[in-house]
Amino acid sequence: MAFQCQRDSYMKQFDTSVVSCEPVEIKLENKKLKGFNVKLKDTILFPEGGGQPDDLGTIAGVPVLRVIRHGPEAVHFISSALEEGQEVHITLDWDRRFDHMQQHSGQHLITALADTMFGYKTTSWELGRQRSSIELNTATVKPGEMEALEAAVNEKIRAHVPVTVQLLSIDDPAVEKVRSRGLPEDHAGPIRIIDIEGVDANMCCGTHVSNLSHLQVIKILGTEKGKKNKTNLIFIAGNRVLKYAERSYSIEKSLTGLLKTGPEDHVDAVDKLQKTVRRLQKSHLTVLREMALLIAQNFKNKPDRGNFFSLHNRDGDNEFMNIIANEIGFQETVIFLTVGEEKGAGLFLLAGPENIVTELGPRVSELLQGKGAGKAGRYQGKSNSLTKRAEAEALLQEYSCKLTVVEE
Repeated sequence: MAFQCQRDSYMKQFDTSVVSCEPVEIKLENKKLKGFNVKLKDTILFPEGGGQPDDLGTIAGVPVLRVIRHGPEAVHFISSALEEGQEVHITLDWDRRFDHMQQHSGQHLITALADTMFGYKTTSWELGRQRSSIELNTATVKPGEMEALEAAVNEKIRAHVPVTVQLLSIDDPAVEKVRSRGLPEDHAGPIRIIDIEGVDANMCCGTHVSNLSHLQVIKILGTEKGKKNKTNLIFIAGNRVLKYAERSYSIEKSLTGLLKTGPEDHVDAVDKLQKTVRRLQKSHLTVLREMALLIAQNFKNKPDRGNFFSLHNRDGDNEFMNIIANEIGFQETVIFLTVGEEKGAGLFLLAGPENIVTELGPRVSELLQGKGAGKAGRYQGKSNSLTKRAEAEALLQEYSCKLTVVEE
């Protein structure tokens, strides 16, 4: 059957009656929810299908959380029970619906012209939350083709081309002339044809605009390599283009303020900044390496240095810590090093006699809420929190003192 949402995609409110209401538990966005599956005599809420997500809205004031199709029927999931035979009022989340209409009709138009202009067939498509993609049966597209395609689809939009819906019986000869990727196995009733006058006729269950002018504008954002020698065409249509332009302008203004240059110079300014940062990072690393050597040499030159060395440095990396450990030598010295924010995440290294490191490494890692691994007198890893660094140091220092007493 065709639902009221398919007969009139612009209807925002509707009165109908409850056919059935059954308690169920479903999984929605990785959460288990208890509620009720409601079937209605008819509905203006589109059940997901044909690449188009479902509609949202309310039934008798109760929010509809999901709508799916079971054969010829739409099943609405809500949190409260309704009585069989109850007269109910449906309201539609129009902003969500109209957005889906624009993207879906936009896909039909792009698909039709990509085929007509370049022979690229559409093998699948996805209506995403921010942008949509059309899978084309070509490994690559030629330079200039997407620009030409974008110009052609927007020319059709400016021409106010009508979009009509036809219902044909499955044995109607006209069905053979219609573009289609096949009917679902549980299809029932007449076949629904979306006809863009003079452009395309295609089997489809989704909701669509009644005139291409309602698409406002289409922007092809580009292409990406798809699966199995396919190409994904990325696009947005209608209000999404306006929101995209608004976001882009806001970002442009922010960058202008930060970079102190006009929009036309943003790329060059960022490129110069990146090169400067890379040079500074290289210099910073050189300084850290030299500092690591000086720290180690300073410790080794102390006459009363003992057999335990501990250091925390906000800046540094694994190489910084390993330079210190290697320069001091950890065959007879227990070395405990950390880098990062004092009470935040960081890196740690424990080095020393192998039996000590093997025993204390996991305990130190646990205190630092980290994960580590070790061999040959080293145990190092990442810490999620250095808050208990002092406790870890005290543990190691105590153990080192005991070793000293035993050795004497």
